[in-house]
Amino acid sequence: MTVDEAARVPVVIVGAGPVGVTAALLLARRGVRTVVLECHQDIYSLPRAVAGDDEIHRILQAAGVGEEFAAIARPAKGLRLLDARHRVMAEFRRTGHGHHGYPQTSMFDQPELERVLRDALARRPECALRGGVEVTAVGPETAGPVRVTYRDEDGDHELWADAVLGCDGANSLTREAIGGTWEDLRFEERWKVIDVDTTGPVRCWEGVDQVCDPHRPATFMRVSEHRYRWEFRLGEGQETVRELVAPWLPPSYDGDFEVVRETQYTFRARVADRWRSGRVFLLGDAAHLTPPFIGQGLCSGLRDAYNLTWKLARVLQRGDHERLLDTYESERKPHARHVVRLAVAMGWAMTGGQDGAAAIRRRVLAAACRIPGLTELAGRDLSPPLTAGPLVRRGARRGLAGTHCPQPWVSVGGRRTRLDEALGDSFAVLTASEPGPSLTALAHGLGVHAVPVDDLGDDGTLAAWLRAMRADAVLLRPDRVVMDVVPAGGRDFTSTAAWASLLHTTRSPVPSERTPPKSLLRSTTR
Repeated sequence: MTVDEAARVPVVIVGAGPVGVTAALLLARRGVRTVVLECHQDIYSLPRAVAGDDEIHRILQAAGVGEEFAAIARPAKGLRLLDARHRVMAEFRRTGHGHHGYPQTSMFDQPELERVLRDALARRPECALRGGVEVTAVGPETAGPVRVTYRDEDGDHELWADAVLGCDGANSLTREAIGGTWEDLRFEERWKVIDVDTTGPVRCWEGVDQVCDPHRPATFMRVSEHRYRWEFRLGEGQETVRELVAPWLPPSYDGDFEVVRETQYTFRARVADRWRSGRVFLLGDAAHLTPPFIGQGLCSGLRDAYNLTWKLARVLQRGDHERLLDTYESERKPHARHVVRLAVAMGWAMTGGQDGAAAIRRRVLAAACRIPGLTELAGRDLSPPLTAGPLVRRGARRGLAGTHCPQPWVSVGGRRTRLDEALGDSFAVLTASEPGPSLTALAHGLGVHAVPVDDLGDDGTLAAWLRAMRADAVLLRPDRVVMDVVPAGGRDFTSTAAWASLLHTTRSPVPSERTPPKSLLRSTTR
């Protein structure tokens, strides 16, 4: 079949929500052109997601909007569990500077985030956004490019893409097109969500409150200076908004109080049974649905985008093996299922449920929260390490492979910048001391340089991290996941055979990938 070159694009993204636009920006940073198809002409103006962690802030940094996101977000102190009388049972603190270099929890207004992303998209010549269109079909699959058909006010159109990313939400047409079905993880509850603007003296602690009341479980948080979010599990009563939020306001408060949104959601826990068919992929809510109790819904979708885009760019641009794309689902699906199950477990523990075991669960929870050190442990990163596979060395140093490298500020040529910006978008090798010939050769084959952490001019974070993990060197993937480790006293990475067949190594970096600044290259080339 001959495809009209005017209708041929490298990547079509179905859906211009935060996940779809972030995926487009990440691909653009690697020189990959995209067309993003969206049913709405503009962003959806009502708030939905309101919380993110430091890992997704790092992903937004990689997409080129880290500073813009910081300007619209406000750090949160963490999570408190309250009993039915709003007495604090436990407090899980989050710090203002997490492993990824940003506040561990940030509150934001999703329409503001989407505006930041859309503005960045408009500045990228590699990206084209077509709004007000209805995607009518994806596929069927052929040996060549994937056909995407859509309809707008001018009629029917088609595009042919080397890859299609389905970021089209819970009712995904893309998921249907690849024959995907939901795996139900056995959680479904109806909740009322209320967003309010008020300058009134709302009782809050600058974090998230979870009311563990079996009769009226609720979640409350301050989103911005005057914006607040309440979520209540629906019961038999028909209380008004003012009646529901009364415990957080002074008695008979009659000041300004604007209900921005009042809606009902069914919180579900589901994971798609397949995330890929050929060159068609599912991301975000098209691939997984999670209850909101640990604030990881949007976070999981952005992790999908970060995990897939660097692999897809290498396959499309550098000729890496198609099997590299298999690692998207094999890495992200178990990871997402873990996060969904954690959200379900937290939901049952915090809301208590209404069955005969609810009182027992609440007593166990209250007792567990009094164990010294448990609340600090629970307050750590909620994202688990990636499981072992072709791109995560099996049997590597425990607690290191499959995790993310920390991101401190570093000094490059006298300029302060964050680690990821200094290292660029490709692989990186960090060493505790001057690299030997084998590490230098491996790094050169990947088109990067082995960088002694002492040359980075950070505050000692990276050297301390390597010492704590008893590692002499680490191989970092483009998404800054630790891929392999040279243990203390070792000489080389041992898993090169596992991933060498997937990656087309070269003796010089591809120009479309950002590489370390020349000053850094000079400082690490002996």
